[in-house]
Amino acid sequence: MTGPEILPLVLTMGDPAGIGPDIALMAYGRRREAPLPPFVFVGRAGVLQERARLLKLDVPVHVVDTPAAGLRAFGDALPVIDTGAALTVRAGAPDPANAPATIEAIERAVAMVRDGQAAAVVTNPIAKHVLHDAGFAHPGHTEFLAALVADGADVPLPVMMLWSPDLAVVPVTIHVALRRVPDLLSTDLIVRTARIVARDLRARFGIASPRLALAGLNPHAGENGAMGVEDDAVVRPAVEMLQAEGIAATGPHPADTLFRAAARGRYDAALCMYHDQALIPIKTIAFDDAVNVTLGLPFIRTSPDHGTAFDIAGTGRARPDSLMAALRLAARMAGSRA
Repeated sequence: MTGPEILPLVLTMGDPAGIGPDIALMAYGRRREAPLPPFVFVGRAGVLQERARLLKLDVPVHVVDTPAAGLRAFGDALPVIDTGAALTVRAGAPDPANAPATIEAIERAVAMVRDGQAAAVVTNPIAKHVLHDAGFAHPGHTEFLAALVADGADVPLPVMMLWSPDLAVVPVTIHVALRRVPDLLSTDLIVRTARIVARDLRARFGIASPRLALAGLNPHAGENGAMGVEDDAVVRPAVEMLQAEGIAATGPHPADTLFRAAARGRYDAALCMYHDQALIPIKTIAFDDAVNVTLGLPFIRTSPDHGTAFDIAGTGRARPDSLMAALRLAARMAGSRA
């Protein structure tokens, strides 16, 4: 990828005590055997250098001022936009004191993309409990990104999609307790979510007529009310509204048969009613190469579909596959949008 029209991706540090620095270094080290789009690490350079020393990885790190300078340096060293003073970080030991640095890296990366300096944001994993201990007010990464681009009180609806070559899933309700799901689920929420999914599948994935399969909330999609009324009262009207708008939506489908191979060929994305209904099947089918994509934002954001893995940070046991898939998908989405 060369030429003045090319913009690099920006990769955030994530929680510095987690595997984010590990997989960033590993991904860069594998770029020749498994080609990657150019990216710039946004965070603390010292964290990356110390982790390279700990892992005995011969990955040169070069501090740059801008994504454009990072693009020029990418062939020879992993470029880093250093966001501040050195951190005291021990791999595998989360510390709320590091939360401001984690948050700053995200804010800086989003600003660079919105300013037109980078093509997309790729975020390394954060630990929500660590950030919450430091006063972080958002349920997770997805909601924080939406708040960063809010226009006054108008916060965009962030839609989390987990994508792999074999399956794409969207949880309509995300980081909430299971007992709250029936009260939070509404026809309007399902319709608004599906519209965003259909729009971004067209604009950013190049799918001309996206097919959406909506899972039922209850076992057997309610079985005509015998196992709950929500599927007929909430989900089915949403399907009918979407169909009336020309969106190829079907359902509600029983979730226990929606993810088998034969069924997956009949839709481009499955909309699920709660977090685990979506994440269990994709992590079973595509644990190493699934990507977390945030739809509904004015910029492209992808992320590895795994957590901080504090237990293996700094050990060399982390795998960069999902991060590499996230980098490639971000570049693909940016190209599709262009």
